Amino acid sequence: MNPVSNLRILPVEIEPPAVSQPAGEEGEFLDTLRGAMDRVEELQGAAQTKVAALLGGSGMDVHSAMIAVEKADLSFQLMMQVRNKIVAAYQEISRMQF
Repeated sequence: MNPVSNLRILPVEIEPPAVSQPAGEEGEFLDTLRGAMDRVEELQGAAQTKVAALLGGSGMDVHSAMIAVEKADLSFQLMMQVRNKIVAAYQEISRMQF
């Protein structure tokens, strides 16, 4: 039972506008976020593998290892900025008074 749904702010004659949200939109957003986080994790794993190969002396060149490390770093920074924007949006919504 949702106690908020029982509150009536508008007069009975006025019906609130219907909110049309496509089915599965929330799930698609969540799937997109999870996919992005998985991709960041893959890039970090690839960077660790290349650095380990470089340090192990298996013929890995420094340039490809550094490129992998920078890709992982940039993707992590992007993920953190997206997280910060989501948190800021949540905080803004929580400050709204209905």
